[in-house]
Amino acid sequence: MLTQGEDVEVQALRKRGWSYVAIGRHIGHDWRTVKAYVEGREPGQRRRAEPNPLDPLVPYLKARFVDDPHVWASALFDEVVELGYGRSYPSFVRQLRAAGLRPHCEACDGVHGRDTIDIDHPGGEELLCGKPHRNSYVELANMRRRAAGGRVQAGLRCVGR
Repeated sequence: MLTQGEDVEVQALRKRGWSYVAIGRHIGHDWRTVKAYVEGREPGQRRRAEPNPLDPLVPYLKARFVDDPHVWASALFDEVVELGYGRSYPSFVRQLRAAGLRPHCEACDGVHGRDTIDIDHPGGEELLCGKPHRNSYVELANMRRRAAGGRVQAGLRCVGR
C-alpha cells in the first residue's frame, strides 16, 4: 500500500517516462503495486481480497431496521444466515457496525453510563418474572446445575439488594 506522498511521486515519475520496475526500485515497492496505483488504485486504502458478504443483504437489513430499529443483532444474524450469509456472528456484527445501517435513536442515546438491566428486588428471591436475573447472583458461571436425581435446578442463590 502506498501513501499519498508515494502515490504523487509515482505519478510524477511515470509521466517522466520511468518504467514500473524502475519506479518500484526507487520507492521500495513491487512493480505490480506501482502499476496498480498508476492505473487508478486509491492511495492509503487497502484493496479488498473479496467482496463484502453483507453487501447483498443491505436492502433487507435496511427494511428490517425500518420495521424495528431496536431489533437485536442476534435475531438479525439468524435471519441472514437463512438468506445465505456464511460468516460468523462476530463478523456480522462488525460489518453491521461498519456499514452504519442501524438508525440513530435519541431515546437510546442517553443510556450510556447507567445501568439498564438491574432490577431491584428483595433478598432471597431467585426468580423475578419467572426468569433468573444474571446480575443478581453471587457467581455468574454455571447458573444451572443438575441435582442428584437428574432434575435441573437453579444452582446459585440471589444476594438481593
